[in-house]
Amino acid sequence: MTAPFQHLKSASSQLARLTCSLLLTLLLLPGLTIAASSQKKAKKPPAQETMQTDNVHFAQWKEVALFIRQMEVQHQFDTGQLETLFEQVRYVDTARQLVKPAPAGKPKNWKAYRARFIEPYRIEAGVAFWNQYADTLERAQRQYGVPPEIIVGLIGVETIFGKHTGKFRVMDTLTTLAFDYPNTPNREARMQFFRKELENMLLLARDAGVDPLLFKGSYAGAIGWSQFMPGSIRQYAVDFDSDGRINLTDSPVDAIGSVANYLAQHGWKQQLPVAFPATLLTESSHPLLVEALGRGLRATYSRQDLKDVISTASAEAPENILYGVIDLQNGEDAPEYWLGTDNFYAITQYNRSYFYAMSVFELGRIIKLAREK
Repeated sequence: MTAPFQHLKSASSQLARLTCSLLLTLLLLPGLTIAASSQKKAKKPPAQETMQTDNVHFAQWKEVALFIRQMEVQHQFDTGQLETLFEQVRYVDTARQLVKPAPAGKPKNWKAYRARFIEPYRIEAGVAFWNQYADTLERAQRQYGVPPEIIVGLIGVETIFGKHTGKFRVMDTLTTLAFDYPNTPNREARMQFFRKELENMLLLARDAGVDPLLFKGSYAGAIGWSQFMPGSIRQYAVDFDSDGRINLTDSPVDAIGSVANYLAQHGWKQQLPVAFPATLLTESSHPLLVEALGRGLRATYSRQDLKDVISTASAEAPENILYGVIDLQNGEDAPEYWLGTDNFYAITQYNRSYFYAMSVFELGRIIKLAREK
């Protein structure tokens, strides 16, 4: 049960704001501590990379009031406490602009996308990260079956090994996107997604005993070295350094273990390869190829099934496993084709994009080669 605190009548005064910040912690139940960020910086938070609108008062919005009521009924939060909290939450227009889809008609370009991630600085940083945490990466592989190069590649793509974890206040971005997502065809579904993440954010903070306003992350609310959404932290993050708390912001060890656990929980298979470059043997309009590309994020074909339309010259590609066909669009140039296994599609559960999964695979592979030189 939460511990109540007094409703603050003079929220505009500096004293009330300070008092509110201190008393918000009484909202949170004791339990496993999940660190939001370095608590030493709480008195003077760093400048946020946001454009905020201070004249938006979420606590007065009908949908926010309904959400607060839901949190009271389903999770026994105190209404007054949440109203006080949402009085301090700010509208972040920058987040709203950044989640808008790319302009229609702009062709995808794998080569350009790849160049953003497979570049010297990230490779050098990856080698240093792997060298520093080699024992931890090996332990993660033993426990979860995920090889070091995949974990390293993913953390490198996500945050350049902790360099860019985000400076937005997560409560601000999640609330903005949960209740005022841009007008897109999937607007309602996306708002429901972010409302669920906002719910998870409040539960995460309460379970951790941390003021929810202290959590920092990306413009979409992803947190820490591994950029987990609050729901993923609650479900998949692990205390891999065994210090009694899960801390994806300040503990690379927790991030390593959490990434490995996430992939293992999403279908990663030990000793299975990831992907092999392939050559198209027919027209792109061939019915079997069109069917294979439409199968979605899963491996359902044997190499024998695909022998008339696409093939790989790699001697390492097993005959007795299933593959999916991956097409990486290159603007006006011909696409690049690959055969992907279940492990490739496990990476897409982190981010449902062929470009993303392939960049994780490629970056990790190249860092491994650079480290072995």
